[in-house]
Amino acid sequence: MSWNPILDTHIPIGDAVDAIETVIVPRARDLGGFEVRRALPAPRRQMVGPFIFFDQFGPVEFLTGQGIDVRPHPHIGLATVTYLMQGRIHHRDSLGTDQWIEPGAVNWMVAGQGITHSERMDGTYRDTDKSLFGIQTWVALPKDKEDRPADFIHAARTDLPELEAEGKRVRLVLGDAWGVSAPVETTSRMFYADAMLEPGARIPLPDDHEDRGVYVLTGSIDVAGETYDAGRMMVFRPGDALSLKAGPEGARLMMLGGDTMDGPRHIWWNFVASSQDRIDAAKEAWRAGDWAHGRFQLPPGDEDEYIPLPDR
Repeated sequence: MSWNPILDTHIPIGDAVDAIETVIVPRARDLGGFEVRRALPAPRRQMVGPFIFFDQFGPVEFLTGQGIDVRPHPHIGLATVTYLMQGRIHHRDSLGTDQWIEPGAVNWMVAGQGITHSERMDGTYRDTDKSLFGIQTWVALPKDKEDRPADFIHAARTDLPELEAEGKRVRLVLGDAWGVSAPVETTSRMFYADAMLEPGARIPLPDDHEDRGVYVLTGSIDVAGETYDAGRMMVFRPGDALSLKAGPEGARLMMLGGDTMDGPRHIWWNFVASSQDRIDAAKEAWRAGDWAHGRFQLPPGDEDEYIPLPDR
């Protein structure tokens, strides 16, 4: 698919640095063998559009016999996307989904009123040397969808629209932008894109979304003469026509945003909700551990262990 020529104009940068509302420096955490950098939620910005959680994990190399083992755990009030650049992760959930997450594919898990899932590097894949590099995001659900039934949708990399022109290649992961739409139906209007830019290439921000942010995954970008290196998220002011220029080594960006949410959210552990009462009810349901009749069930095929409720 070719780039939309109407949106491929050279937008003057000018004083575009004034369009940056917030620059977020992610917090780094060591999870025992690999590092995670968390950009959202941040002290000055809880969400960008509906995106309320944004973690970069890796790049990391695992030797034979090593890998991640995220035991079954619950979610409410959100949808998750684990998007990989390198490696594979085995996803199982309480709906009965059994799906390997592959680089460039979309695995859209809507928690709604409640879902449990695990993410592992297991089976024969465990018996190899392997790398892992990716982004996990959570999307907060609108208030009228918080109690909807859980769901899981997989879209292969080849199903996603790709735009290419003048030194840039963009894969639209979720939502709509630059005149195209991704195949997965989302819970609110948004965009989420993986953009690869050659040195000096420019890309316009979508001008039809209220909230817009960019995370520099590799390389660097230039905005009005200011350089932003890998591991930075910029949140831009609404309404400005703006383009970003890749640095001398090029850049890979995750671009995200959408409609501003219908109010702030409470976030505790793996739960997101519009009220504290919803969080408290989910806590009690997970603590009760009634897998046969309660609100949460364990994933079929991964029922031997789970993450207990934190003591906080």
